[in-house]
Amino acid sequence: MRNEVHSTNYPLVPGHEVVGEVVELGSEVKKYRVGDMVGVGCIVGSCGRCLSCNSNTEQYCNNRIFTYNGIYKDGRPTQGGFCSAMIVHQKFVVRIPEKLSPEQAAPLLCAGVTAYSPLRQFMGSGKVLNAGILGLGGVGHLGVKIAKAMGHHVTVISSSDKKREEALQHLGADAFLVSSNAAEMEEAANNLDYILDTVPALHPLQSHLSLLKVDGKLFLVGVSPKPLQFDATDLILGKKNITGSFIGSMEETQEILDFWAEKNLTSMIEIVKMDYVNKAFERMERSDVRYRFVVDVAGSNLE
Repeated sequence: MRNEVHSTNYPLVPGHEVVGEVVELGSEVKKYRVGDMVGVGCIVGSCGRCLSCNSNTEQYCNNRIFTYNGIYKDGRPTQGGFCSAMIVHQKFVVRIPEKLSPEQAAPLLCAGVTAYSPLRQFMGSGKVLNAGILGLGGVGHLGVKIAKAMGHHVTVISSSDKKREEALQHLGADAFLVSSNAAEMEEAANNLDYILDTVPALHPLQSHLSLLKVDGKLFLVGVSPKPLQFDATDLILGKKNITGSFIGSMEETQEILDFWAEKNLTSMIEIVKMDYVNKAFERMERSDVRYRFVVDVAGSNLE
């Protein structure tokens, strides 16, 4: 919104976790009917021809079209979900399970699938993995719930002790680790199979890499505005892996919705109307939300 990540084109309508009802169909739409509850995530288009598109990983297409602040193939700017209606190609729409309310489904369309996509590879392994979730915000709290539902032993890693009670009692984490406590970090070294790093700010990687077992993986899903640093020697000697993951495919987005419904999981949200949205942004910047704002556009006065 504030032109802090990449070049923003104004006027801008944000919103890329969008749930609504189908009110009209194009002549070739076969997947949905009028009245269906559907969702739209971070992208609304891709080239449809490249290796990524043909392997159901269209989020990595070099010509992906973002839900807002993107450009359609005809040159028009894309506008997001803080609006009364959207027109979206059926390929980039997912079905909301009947068991999920719209407000519960919405955070899964970006934050949820961002946490789910890198962890999906561990499903069905039959092993109890030691998981680390670094950062307990919008993505992190969903990461805890997903990892627990997969049967993993979950450790929340945070820079302070402030969220210990929330992590252990409200989210069901198994352990809590304060990264600024050298003694705790040393005791926990070489213990984790993977770390889901959700921190969207500059932070030290080196101390967190020490927590990984041999062949352990650190998944970067939070975008730091400045370069992150690490010592290659520790990576090499411990056969440790740093990898990135960007949202998820359309297939994975449908999967996390179905997974959420099947496991009877809930997101921790606060519902607000459009007239509160600027206040919500201010609170979000102070981390004064547990853990995701959902904007009730249909129930708002948009005049």
